[in-house]
This record gives sequence, structure tokens and C-alpha cells, in this order.
Amino acid sequence: MKMTLRKLSLDVGGTFIKCSDGRKVPIDSHGSAEAIASALREAVGETGLLEAVGVCIPGPFDYRKGIFRMKHKFAAVYDRSFRELAGIPEGVSLHFVHDVNAPLMGLLSLRPALQKGSVALVTLGTGLGFSYAVDGEVQMNENLGPALSLYNRPFREGILEDYVSRRALLKAYGKPLEGDVREMADRARAGETAAVEAFLSAGKAFAEGAGPLLRELGIRTVFFGGQIAKSFDLMRPAAEPLLPGVDLLVVEDFEAAVLKGVEF
Repeated sequence: MKMTLRKLSLDVGGTFIKCSDGRKVPIDSHGSAEAIASALREAVGETGLLEAVGVCIPGPFDYRKGIFRMKHKFAAVYDRSFRELAGIPEGVSLHFVHDVNAPLMGLLSLRPALQKGSVALVTLGTGLGFSYAVDGEVQMNENLGPALSLYNRPFREGILEDYVSRRALLKAYGKPLEGDVREMADRARAGETAAVEAFLSAGKAFAEGAGPLLRELGIRTVFFGGQIAKSFDLMRPAAEPLLPGVDLLVVEDFEAAVLKGVEF
């Protein structure tokens, strides 16, 4: 009886590793090296019939050599090899994709019509991520990260991420919350003025700050993913009028796009 070789895709976050076989393995990015290695090995599972592993992981990370370079997360395994920590044998193919490039790669694969022209993906969450593709090719820097950054573009009294991110929304709202941005979105949809205005402010800031780059790159379609993207409908009314001719779309199944993007 012929045994089927296994391919696996992993999305390594700060609190969970999401696996293409449906498992969700807890991981503490601030934990010890032993705890991190244990979580990675659990996510990889049995390696006997393992053929290939694709990994989505945030930076800083050496995407060519598979070495952790983060200090704000996974500090305990700084300068350590992912393959070694996860117990992946040398014969198993292994590649790594930046956590903003991966979902855009997945979208291009899932929607072939996007492979003509320029398209971008923006992640809205703790930070402001940006990746773009030209004629189906995701543009990358020398270390295989996004070719350009959006978060650090000079804007008003600081950088764009100061006005479009989780902390920006919470600061603009200025009231205590138990449920973070999700609760703020609920309040906005219930008509609370302060919450509505906080989201509109972020939408306006995004359009004003990102608009010049989008026009420069000829981008006509922008996808949004990440936790705060679930509330993009509250930002859209302020952003859309300032970006004429640009389609602003939310990725409904963001995790599927991420895992598709790291497939072999």
C-alpha cells in the first residue's frame, strides 16, 4: 500500500499557530525557548511522511535561512533555526513567507483575475502592513519581505501608523473599553458618535496617507485583512471619496489566503 506524503502550511502568530489541517496550536511568543520549540513541534506533528512545510511568519526574520531575528517577540529563540526548533528533518522542503506577503500570494492564487495590473494588500491591526504585486508577482526586498512599507510614511505629526492602527483607534476614541476595538466597533454600529468618529478619522488618515503611494504604483484594488479589517466598513465612508477609482475590499477568509500563500 502506497503511503501518501504530507504537505503542511503553518501561520505562526504570537499566540497561536494555525495549521492547514485545521489544528490551532497555542504558542507564547514571549515564552522560553523550550516552550516555543514544543509548540512548533506539536504544530509540525509526525515527520515520517512529511514532504514539505510552508511557514507564514512575521519579521524580523531571515526568510532565506529560516532564522529568528525578532526581539519584540520570540526573543528566547533569537538567532535560532526554525528547522531545528521545530524538529523538521533536513530532507523535508521548508520555505518561509513574510506575514504580509503570504495573504497577497494566496489571493493571487485563489483569484487569477488579480494577476494583471497592480494590486495591494493592507493589514490592519497592531500595526499597518503593506504588500503589493505587479502582474501577479509580489514585490519583495532582498530578504523576501515587502518591497515597500506604508506604516512609517511621514504623516501629519508623525507616521501613518500613528493614525491607522489599533493604538490610533483607541487613542482617538479616548474611553475605557473591555472588548478593545471590537467593542468600539459594536458601539459605532449602535450609533455612538465618539466611536463612529474614531473609525472615520482612521479611514480619512489612511486615504490621505496612502493615496500618494497607491497612485504612484498605479494600484486600483486594495484588499484589507487583519483583525481591524473586520471593522473596515466603519472606515470606508471617509476613505472611499478620497481614493476615486480605487476598489477597497475586505478579505473575507483571510486565514485561507494566508495558508494558500505558503503552499508548495
